[in-house]
Amino acid sequence: MIRWILSGFGMIFTAATLGLFAMALTVGAVLWMYGRDLPDTEALAQYAPPTISRIYSGEGNLMDEFAKERRVFAPAEMIPDLVKEAFISAEDKNFYNHKGYDPRGIAAAVFEAVQTRGQTVRGASTITQQVMKNFLLGGERSAERKIKEIILAARIEETLSKEQILELYLNEIYLGANSYGVTAAAQTYFNKNLDDLSLAEVAYLGALPQKPAKLHPVRNQDAAIERRNYVLREMWENGFISKEEMEVAQTEPLKTVQGADYASFRSGLPARDYFTDEIRRQLSESFGEEEFFSGGLAIRATVDSELQKVAAKALRVGLEKYDRARGLFEGPAGKIDPALLGDGAAWRKAMADLEVARDIEGWRPAVILEMQGGNAIIGVEGTETDTPQILTGESVRWARPRLEGTRRARNARSVDDLVDVGDVVYVSGEGDNNWKLRQIPALQGGFMAMDVNTGRVLAMQGGFSYQDSVFNRATQATRQPGSSFKPLVYASALDSGYSPATIVIDAPVEIAAGDGSVWRPKNASNRFYGPTPLRTGIERSRNLMTVRLAQEIGMDTVARYSEKFGVYDRMAPFLANALGSQETTLFKMVAAYAMFANGGERVEPTMVDRVQDRWGTTIYRHDRRKCEECQVASLDPGMAPRIVSNRERVIDAITAYQLTSMMRGVVDRGTAARTVNLPIPI
Repeated sequence: MIRWILSGFGMIFTAATLGLFAMALTVGAVLWMYGRDLPDTEALAQYAPPTISRIYSGEGNLMDEFAKERRVFAPAEMIPDLVKEAFISAEDKNFYNHKGYDPRGIAAAVFEAVQTRGQTVRGASTITQQVMKNFLLGGERSAERKIKEIILAARIEETLSKEQILELYLNEIYLGANSYGVTAAAQTYFNKNLDDLSLAEVAYLGALPQKPAKLHPVRNQDAAIERRNYVLREMWENGFISKEEMEVAQTEPLKTVQGADYASFRSGLPARDYFTDEIRRQLSESFGEEEFFSGGLAIRATVDSELQKVAAKALRVGLEKYDRARGLFEGPAGKIDPALLGDGAAWRKAMADLEVARDIEGWRPAVILEMQGGNAIIGVEGTETDTPQILTGESVRWARPRLEGTRRARNARSVDDLVDVGDVVYVSGEGDNNWKLRQIPALQGGFMAMDVNTGRVLAMQGGFSYQDSVFNRATQATRQPGSSFKPLVYASALDSGYSPATIVIDAPVEIAAGDGSVWRPKNASNRFYGPTPLRTGIERSRNLMTVRLAQEIGMDTVARYSEKFGVYDRMAPFLANALGSQETTLFKMVAAYAMFANGGERVEPTMVDRVQDRWGTTIYRHDRRKCEECQVASLDPGMAPRIVSNRERVIDAITAYQLTSMMRGVVDRGTAARTVNLPIPI
């Protein structure tokens, strides 16, 4: 009997051993099959998540930021413990104890799914597994991915510390509203730094990983508060906060940027303008779009903020002055359904949704609510007063409507001569309810100011309004430089042996064109002045002298000089081009003029002083001049460090001096004498 019992136990033991062996063999085969082609977890040790690139002014003020995924990287030591504890409580309470995966959590999830016959399927992924899914595997839901996730989670626990894994998680996790990582989310929802968040706000961020789209603080407020309070309860049960702290935080209302309780982070930044957008364009070409939008670059711009404001205003004043002289109304800026105009909230919402320029100082969009005699009752964006706002017929008399063909309309006498009810226009007010009609000019322009010694662009405006048109007329528009090209012709002549006193004949010139016709250039005055000194030719902008000069020294020489100055990459050697008929950009012309003013040394125009990568290493610096004594502890009294310029000389210093003197003559005695009147050398 005992023998039969022992034999039975032996059979059971053998079966169990074989079963365990088969199970181990099966598990080993599964691990080998799914683990052989998995990504290398070592790469995570050097992982740099996509991060916002930011542009700062010379004073260190944040001007703009660019990103595909809005993420601000924060090292683990810079993330408050309370934030870490909220996410651990919400997502993985055993984070510091498991080896990458949680067998008990997996078993509980499986049991619950079986018990409910698949009706309830909850996740059992640890924070480590979520890192693996986000970084190396992707988001598809399958048993195969789950197995790979567990394998990788176990491997990464051997490669990185718990704090490093948590750092990756808290900087990578998507938390809604295009915010990735806890730092960006704190700005997006509360416009605060992580250190400034309250316990309730931290708990709300900890609630978001589960389903960020369904926990919006306004649209899904009840669900968001319920999940936030769950996180607070978990934090208490895990011993991170006291019961009193939990109860106080659970009673707090959910105040967010989205609920208009706080100003948005973006609202504290200046409106995007031509300057920062041009930096984006240029650095995207230099470093590549991927690096610019996700490299976490810190970019120090050359802009002088005060000069930039003056530049924008000066260009707008000039363009509007010209536009008013034309007197042609180009039409409304937009249209709102007249059916909405009876409800103040409705038309204000429609106005807010309308894409119109809001970056013009002193201007506001307004909708025509009703006509009243020759005047109009208007709704002005940003005014909440119940007092009717009036646009008078007198304020629109500068304009006349555009007619088809060549017909010319008379100037408007009342508002309804130009617009209808529901039309959106621009207005400016100079006092209470004193609105005047404005419009963005059809004619556009560009403005650029540059330090001639360094090439640093101090101010640059590419049009009347960036929000109306992002096309940059200072850098992107190619136009004929016209007479502003003539100094390059004269520079090539001075370097070819001419002097400011050399006599050139101002007389008719006839040039045979390739099609058999004859080109006969003329002076603006349609007169000829005979033998004239070179200096007078540039001061009076004589076309015939310039063409004759280019003919004598050769257009190949002129072309070589224009390319040396960077005005053209390749200039066609036609005599007409001596009068500036080949197109170039304002950006290139300003750089060329800077080389005249600085004594003939090459300068490369730049809008960026320095670029640093996410670790603070300088990867670009514009000024490459050498400072010989900058490392010396002290200098003799009255002595400054010596800066050694290693720049290329474009023209002889004497030529640069002579040409600068001749161009000052344009302002002192020549064609600009009546229009430029400033108390400094121009």
